[in-house]
Amino acid sequence: MWFLFAILSAVFAALTSILAKIGIEGVNSNLATAIRTIVVVIMAWGMVFLTNTQSGIAQISKKSWIFLILSGLATGASWLCYYRALQTGEASKVVPIDKLSVVITLILAFVFLHEEFTPRSLIGCVLIGAGTLIMVI
Repeated sequence: MWFLFAILSAVFAALTSILAKIGIEGVNSNLATAIRTIVVVIMAWGMVFLTNTQSGIAQISKKSWIFLILSGLATGASWLCYYRALQTGEASKVVPIDKLSVVITLILAFVFLHEEFTPRSLIGCVLIGAGTLIMVI
């Protein structure tokens, strides 16, 4: 099931890039990010109430709160930078560079989460890096 959601995530991320590039024309990138964020907040809380999981908020640990807040800050910084790059650059060049997050995530998962870094992972990282380089040059 995780694979299906990962594929859907990729499809929606691709749509996000194209729709954002069209929608950001003539709009300050920070304002566009704020508008997008409001929509995401409404959708996310809508799903919480739709699935009746709002009562779980009381059981969230202090550690989880800290890391969820830090993740939110990282997301906000990523979106602000992404929209600025998308506003001033070509989507076909911005998006591949943004997807270098896959390589960075694999490295960080190895360092901080002690996940396995296999020869296959290394080859994948090299190919993603090379593909990104080929696409943006």
